[in-house]
Amino acid sequence: MKRTMLITGASAGIGAATARLAARSGWDVGVGYRSDAQGAAEVVGSVERAGRRAVAIQADVADPDQVARMFATFEAELGRMSAFVNNAGVVMPQSRFEDISADRLRNLFSINQLGAFVGAQHAVRAMAKRHGGRGGAIVNVSSVASLKGGPGEYVDYAASKGAMDTMTVGLSREMLREGVRVNAVRPGVIDTDIHGKGGQFDRVERLGPELPMGRVGTAEEVADAILWLASDASSYLTGSFIDVAGGRQI
Repeated sequence: MKRTMLITGASAGIGAATARLAARSGWDVGVGYRSDAQGAAEVVGSVERAGRRAVAIQADVADPDQVARMFATFEAELGRMSAFVNNAGVVMPQSRFEDISADRLRNLFSINQLGAFVGAQHAVRAMAKRHGGRGGAIVNVSSVASLKGGPGEYVDYAASKGAMDTMTVGLSREMLREGVRVNAVRPGVIDTDIHGKGGQFDRVERLGPELPMGRVGTAEEVADAILWLASDASSYLTGSFIDVAGGRQI
């Protein structure tokens, strides 16, 4: 049976690594992206070179109408959905709690939580038995920041990922008899460009030696966990979390 996966935020980092691994594992892939068209095109090329179909789909997940169009385009191009990877997210520059503005909070939550929530809703409509679906998997990409709280850096980001964790638990329980498994990965410090986008260009080099395993993780290591949760190999797992953090906990 053909397997199809939609990944948000797939033009770089963890999302791109997941798309490439999915293709090598036999999935057709929808490459969701907001603004990096070149990066998305490169990921599509990687998927196609692996012998699978791919389509780049532009959408700002903060806009529910664009999310709806993304799912409609995915179905029109690749057919019935088998898995959804809820990966798109942002982090803002390092800030103390009392200096986080309402505008910053609103912008961050519109992507990290509103976008993730609406995306999961569309995935449920595409895959749940009660909507005529064949079942499938939702994998939410959270963060160990949801456990650590992000003090002195980005409590707002950590709070948005805490909301994603709660959504994962609640949705997984709603979907128990609907054929849709809902799990999450919580990456730790991973070598992607998200740190630079948050203004901490040296974060990987600075924190790596201090971590329990003495190094940061790679996007590919997170992708391995995501693909396992999306696959039948984890068929008896739902409402669960995999911390891909090299031993970094609370």
